[in-house]
Amino acid sequence: MIELVIVRIVFVAVLTACAYFLRPFQADGVWAALGGLAFGGAIIVFERRLKLVSLKRLIGGAIGSVAGIFGAFLMSLVIGRAAPDGSTTIHFIQICILLWMTYVGLVVGASKGDMLNLAALGGVFGGEKGPKKAFKILDTSVIIDGRIADVCETGFLDGTLVVPQFVLRELQYIADSQDSLKRNRGRKGLDILQRIKKGPDIKVVISEADFPEIKDVDMKLIELAKQLVGKIITNDFNLNKVAELRGVQVLNINSLANSLKPVVLPGEAMKVFILKEGKEANQGVGYLDDGTMVVVDNAKRHIGRNIDITVTSVLQTTAGKMFFGKSDTTEEATPIDQRPRRTGA
Repeated sequence: MIELVIVRIVFVAVLTACAYFLRPFQADGVWAALGGLAFGGAIIVFERRLKLVSLKRLIGGAIGSVAGIFGAFLMSLVIGRAAPDGSTTIHFIQICILLWMTYVGLVVGASKGDMLNLAALGGVFGGEKGPKKAFKILDTSVIIDGRIADVCETGFLDGTLVVPQFVLRELQYIADSQDSLKRNRGRKGLDILQRIKKGPDIKVVISEADFPEIKDVDMKLIELAKQLVGKIITNDFNLNKVAELRGVQVLNINSLANSLKPVVLPGEAMKVFILKEGKEANQGVGYLDDGTMVVVDNAKRHIGRNIDITVTSVLQTTAGKMFFGKSDTTEEATPIDQRPRRTGA
């Protein structure tokens, strides 16, 4: 990575020096050098963007450009024969046609490049079986949630994390909200993104792709996932369902968290800290380290203590699992109204 940065710096420096000494367009030395610097920077930006494009799209864009140039050449011949005087207007029209046809060929060829079957060509193209589904697109809710940063740090995620520009705009809008709660959530999301980008084992790219004809952010995410042939990482239940209906794969953080919860069968023993009173009489409620709720019968008197319980049943809900148990602790707590009272002297 450092070697690539050095090569880029040397390339821009050489281009700037060439522009300074050669002075194209009879420009002053300083202005020529600035122009060379700007041109070199534009090439570096173009190169970085080009790395995100699949081989199929590159080949499709190249074929489309060549076809556009050939078509523009034929049209220029016809125009030249129709107006043989060779005026500057005719030359300008021919240049416009060349640029127009080349641009249209490049864009259309790149957009249709996914239809190419490079594997049929064999050789070096035999390994191009199709775009690898390595792009994982983050939505706003999963960034604000924050658990995605912990998952990234464990090394279980591979490929490239894509953060769309429209998601960044939504995060910025939330961070600038007048509501203090929304503002804090938005700022938390931006901090989470910075934490993910600083991780050494994950690559994060900002996608400039947008779909102006689509207003809903969730639908934009689905269209981007289709374009990149990637997966959406979310914890939004509605987005999960809509994306699955449209044939887009989803990685749901909530589903991952639920799958990692401990498997406990009725009859097993565990230790639970009773945190508060339950809804039913004499019930106590505690939580495991992963947040799983445990409802314990006859545990109201043990609030604020760790006790041993036996699991009696397990309930699966849309929010996750709930354990029900009974207390194994035989020690009785002294009721408050039966404790000895202090009497005045």
